[in-house]
Amino acid sequence: MILNPASMKPIYVQISEWLEAEILNGHLPGDERVYSQYQLAEMFNVNPATAAKGLNLLADEEIVYKQRGLGMYVAPEAQDRILAKRKERFVNGLLREVVSEAGRLGIGKEELISLIREIAREGSGERTREEERGKEKGTE
Repeated sequence: MILNPASMKPIYVQISEWLEAEILNGHLPGDERVYSQYQLAEMFNVNPATAAKGLNLLADEEIVYKQRGLGMYVAPEAQDRILAKRKERFVNGLLREVVSEAGRLGIGKEELISLIREIAREGSGERTREEERGKEKGTE
């Protein structure tokens, strides 16, 4: 991952999110030692204090835990905690904003649900309504 210094998101948050992605992808399983602040600082070419702040953010959320004198390790329940946190952020942030914006645009509940289903089908490789209509008319 390449950090984006122009982002509104602080570098230490980007580092913690990268570590979360590594945990979710299975590259850092439970009870595995996490990169040290110095390793992260070298990897991302940042100050070690910035890297430490990213690690401490994860420690505060109990995604990693400290072993005195040994470093930080991935908590056994880290994946579940990350998924719960992201789901919470999705529902209370993005999803609420989508519903609000739909209301401002005059998109009703049923239409919004239909649009979400259609997008979900596209993501899963299922045919959309338009593709089905085209198939029925022989225009595929």
